[in-house]
Amino acid sequence: MAEVGRRFCVGYALMPKKRRSFIRDSLVRLAESRGIDLVRIDTDRPLVDQGAFDCVLHKLYGADWRRQLENFKVVNPNAVILDSLDAIERLHNRISMLQVVSELKIENHDESFGIPEQIAIYDKEKLSDRRAWEALKFPVIAKPLVADGSAKSHKMALVFNHDALNKVKPPIVLQEFVNHGGVIFKVYVAGQHVKCVKRKSLPDVSEEKSDSVEGLLSFSQVSNLTNHERVDEKYYQMMQLDDTEMPPLSFVTDIAKGLRHAMKLNLFNFDVMRDSNNRNRYLIVDINYFPGFAKMPGYEKILTDFFSDIMRMKDRELVKAWFENDASEPPAFDKRQVNNCENDSRNVVMLTCISNGDGGG
Repeated sequence: MAEVGRRFCVGYALMPKKRRSFIRDSLVRLAESRGIDLVRIDTDRPLVDQGAFDCVLHKLYGADWRRQLENFKVVNPNAVILDSLDAIERLHNRISMLQVVSELKIENHDESFGIPEQIAIYDKEKLSDRRAWEALKFPVIAKPLVADGSAKSHKMALVFNHDALNKVKPPIVLQEFVNHGGVIFKVYVAGQHVKCVKRKSLPDVSEEKSDSVEGLLSFSQVSNLTNHERVDEKYYQMMQLDDTEMPPLSFVTDIAKGLRHAMKLNLFNFDVMRDSNNRNRYLIVDINYFPGFAKMPGYEKILTDFFSDIMRMKDRELVKAWFENDASEPPAFDKRQVNNCENDSRNVVMLTCISNGDGGG
């Protein structure tokens, strides 16, 4: 239960489609019951004029929005911004997004992890130079180099041989396709809260089939294929996701924790495949900022718990500052009324969202 009279205000700035999918009544009601108000930010007005939000949740880009966040932080220097635009930018490039995986050190697990072999092709000249990609083993997945969440960035192709490469358009990333039993694991991260779900993916490709298939197969997201994009519809009808063993939760949680601290991001997911040739070997193939959390069962509780973590840590920082300054009186906590945070002109005291310890938010 939230403290009586104490509210925590989260302003959100999202594109209409994202707003409709994420800000559902079920999330709003649960957050309100925990003392958290979700308030829409009017993108037609300066952010700094809309109140001292306890937290700004956003998925907007561009120079103007960057300036607005910077101006907001000048007025509210300790405001929680979810997340930093500079940190998000790393995930807009499919090469730089996975480099951080190679830097992680996860110990005390029987399982291992890594990324598939991949290279970046920036122009047609390099694409026509076989020396640039001859080390890759076909089939490969051709992905746009830029991963900005647009429809174009999701257009991919499974390329079965060298000759079909002339049908793809650089700049792209060529990533070796790894047989993974037709299942991909999507790990959602909201601060220290982690949930892993499984989705159908591309079916395994045998060497015989790879040699016999000509050209390439175009598709959108690997875990969201439509019927006409299926490689082998009979395969999907026979496959039961319930039969697929999940990776150990402690293992994916440790990876999530490592990624969260290395990337300085709090809201993301990553796609994991289990190598069919080595059941203890997992490959991370994609990382997405602020993904479709609503597709995850029970997302309302996980996100509300995350916002509550930020609220509690803010209060702890206030108490810590009181003791460190040897104050004779404890700091006055916010006593504002429900649903009135847009007009609140108080001085907000917040914390940076990435902590030095295990806590998220």
